[in-house]
Amino acid sequence: MSEPMVTTEVVAEVRGRVGCLTLNRPKALNALTLGMVRDLTTALLAWRDDPAVLAVVIRGVHKEGPFGAFCAGGDIRFFHQAALAGNPELEDFFTEEYALNHLIHTYPKPYIALMDGICMGGGMGVSQGASLRVITERSKLAMPETNIGLFPDVGGGYFLSRCAGRLGEYLALTGRVLAGREAITAGLADGHIESGRLPGLWASLATTPFENGDAVERWVASHLSTTAAPAPWPAAELERVFALPDATAIVHALEASDSAWARDTAAALRQRSPLMLHVVLAFIRRARSLSLADDLRLERNLVRRCFHVRPGPASDTVEGIRALAIDKDHQPKWHPARVEDVTPADVDAYFAPPWPPHAHPLRALG
Repeated sequence: MSEPMVTTEVVAEVRGRVGCLTLNRPKALNALTLGMVRDLTTALLAWRDDPAVLAVVIRGVHKEGPFGAFCAGGDIRFFHQAALAGNPELEDFFTEEYALNHLIHTYPKPYIALMDGICMGGGMGVSQGASLRVITERSKLAMPETNIGLFPDVGGGYFLSRCAGRLGEYLALTGRVLAGREAITAGLADGHIESGRLPGLWASLATTPFENGDAVERWVASHLSTTAAPAPWPAAELERVFALPDATAIVHALEASDSAWARDTAAALRQRSPLMLHVVLAFIRRARSLSLADDLRLERNLVRRCFHVRPGPASDTVEGIRALAIDKDHQPKWHPARVEDVTPADVDAYFAPPWPPHAHPLRALG
């Protein structure tokens, strides 16, 4: 067993024949920093070409010990500070994070994500590309970006648009949290294990004499249940409403319904960035026909626009983060203020490419 490479935020170690990654920023629920993205990328590139490493497993740590929290997303406090200061590391973060997401989705060895506890945003980005996505009774999965005036990035266009029917539109617009086995129902997890069994499974990776990478994946899979939960949403009504042509029509249809689910969903959407509801709906529908690499290039365009169509505090993204994580008043002042007030020109501005193809930061992907 090799000596672990320890940084303040990531532990990368080879245990037996398995590359083991631990997100180690528990006080921030393992929210990803640029340094963490770089550490993860460095380890994965080294292990990709190392015949001694058969597979990779990733977990997060909680304040009280291993497991219990996977990753709450990107470091949105950094996004806010960097956007207001004009810090170029904001651009580096998204370019390198999306390249990491692509590396995980296309990794040639089994990559197993132990998604215990909170797994949102950037946490989904480092887990949805896994060849085996493992959840527990404590797992809470979501892409809640519309709540901060952003869109479900980190490959969210790719994996949400490939959920069954219109479920991707629903999850992308609402940011609904999927608890435990609901993630299997949505197609965003492959198997369930009781959280109390994770330490033993992790320890066994170092001591089991695996023949090859597939054997590592089979070993982990043998500990899992693949039973899904009953869908906690009315499937027929969801399909009908979230197939409507635009976000305004969706909100109006929900408000006209007499079901509790529709009323609750409408109320949630009324709290989200009206502009981003329109942008996200268009984005998910475009992404459905894109390759992973092209989706990530589109996301890189969109995230640039989120911070620059209206720069600084005028950005819905900066304002959304302010309201949620900086001032914590939970009273974002969205512009436009209502979903009915967003124009097609407002939406089109986000899809205008900021770079020509030959200069795109992710031009080399795929």
